[in-house]
Amino acid sequence: KGRDFHIRILLPKELQLKNARLECSWHLKKILHAYRHILKQRLHSCPDLTSFMVELTTVLEIALKNTADLHVPRPPDYYSCLVRDLEKLGWNKIAYVDIGLTTIKLKAEDSCGRQHLMTLKLNEKYPTEPPDCLVDFPVQFAVSWMPQNSLVDIYNQFLAALELLKEFWDAMDEIDEKTWVLEPENPRRSATTRRIAIGNNVSVNVEVDPRHPNVLPECCFLGADHVVNPLRTKLNDNMHLWNPENSLLQNLRDLLDIDFPSCAALEKTDFAKDCGICYAYRLDGAPPDQVCDEPRCGQPFHQACLYEWLQGLPSSRQSLSVIFGECPYCSK
Repeated sequence: KGRDFHIRILLPKELQLKNARLECSWHLKKILHAYRHILKQRLHSCPDLTSFMVELTTVLEIALKNTADLHVPRPPDYYSCLVRDLEKLGWNKIAYVDIGLTTIKLKAEDSCGRQHLMTLKLNEKYPTEPPDCLVDFPVQFAVSWMPQNSLVDIYNQFLAALELLKEFWDAMDEIDEKTWVLEPENPRRSATTRRIAIGNNVSVNVEVDPRHPNVLPECCFLGADHVVNPLRTKLNDNMHLWNPENSLLQNLRDLLDIDFPSCAALEKTDFAKDCGICYAYRLDGAPPDQVCDEPRCGQPFHQACLYEWLQGLPSSRQSLSVIFGECPYCSK
């Protein structure tokens, strides 16, 4: 790639290449940082110095290809135009700028006071080509761009997109503030699902359409059949009660004819029970999602734990992908 680098290879007393040290400038070290384990392996396996130099050149070619945009100097017009745009936008709207002026994070506040970030990745052809825009949105954010546009235009489009999602975030924030959300634990702004606790080992997973947050969402009940079946029946029978003028949470209360447990009055441990087999709440990041149907038991399990347990029981039977057997707790 037309680049020259100076290196020094220091051999130990026994002159074994596998124990050699490779010294170079900080610039080359930074480029090869992600490949240091590969280079160490090559030092151990190459029979001679010539073979290692060939391997080193190959690795360096790959490293330069993957980080070319970080090391190719931008034209002066790029920096003058970018700084002019930043001045025009206002430094108070900037949350972060990297040392090479290639990554910029802009901050904004929507009409409800929520804070948002937008990350811009600029290439050397800016402003002829628009930057890549990364946002924490539940929908795609597409930027309308022409060569005469600036960062101000992108920022204004960002603000407009925030207002279009206002009702969706209002609905999700109300759920987060007034109910016990079991999943996700720390929801991102792009998250469209909430698993809301209804009672002990009973919850509902709600999938909300970010473009139409006031429409009846997709609901999936989790828990023992004798508990969730009446809830499914209520939801189906009361669909006609859905009122777009009410909030999503209030509509769920009306349709299910329940009051969701409040996080102000109860602890999460009242609903988030550990798996009855592995005694942990999370397995590979997932909570227990299988519950014993026996009304007097209701013990939750991870699906993987329960499947492995039932497979080991002589009395269990399997039909296709479904396995039947006794509960580890109540033997029902």
